[in-house]
Amino acid sequence: MTDPDQRERMAQLEKRIAAFKKKDEAKPHMEEHYSQAHLAWRMVIELVAGLLIGFGIGYGLDRLFGTLPIFLVLFTLLGLAAGVKTMMRSAAEIQRDKVAEEAERTAPKDTGGEKRTKDGDGSE
Repeated sequence: MTDPDQRERMAQLEKRIAAFKKKDEAKPHMEEHYSQAHLAWRMVIELVAGLLIGFGIGYGLDRLFGTLPIFLVLFTLLGLAAGVKTMMRSAAEIQRDKVAEEAERTAPKDTGGEKRTKDGDGSE
């Protein structure tokens, strides 16, 4: 076997190894999928927590005062409203983070050019 043939075979082997390594690399969309599932669970838990807290307070007040389940219904509905409000706040927070991340990714890099002031004339 000659030296050029061995180099060519070595180059082909390196290409094959690189191709196999590319196959085994982690896919970034999988990480995003898991983070989306995490956010969905967070919202579900916030909603259920609001419902359960409202239910518990209403049940406790009904037992304390010996009333019909009026407090149970009232506080369960209030807990639902609180859970939905918390979910909406979380969704707004997530959206704000996503927009900021997207803006950061698409923003032009600072080229180190002239720094402008509020007036736009470049002087301090």
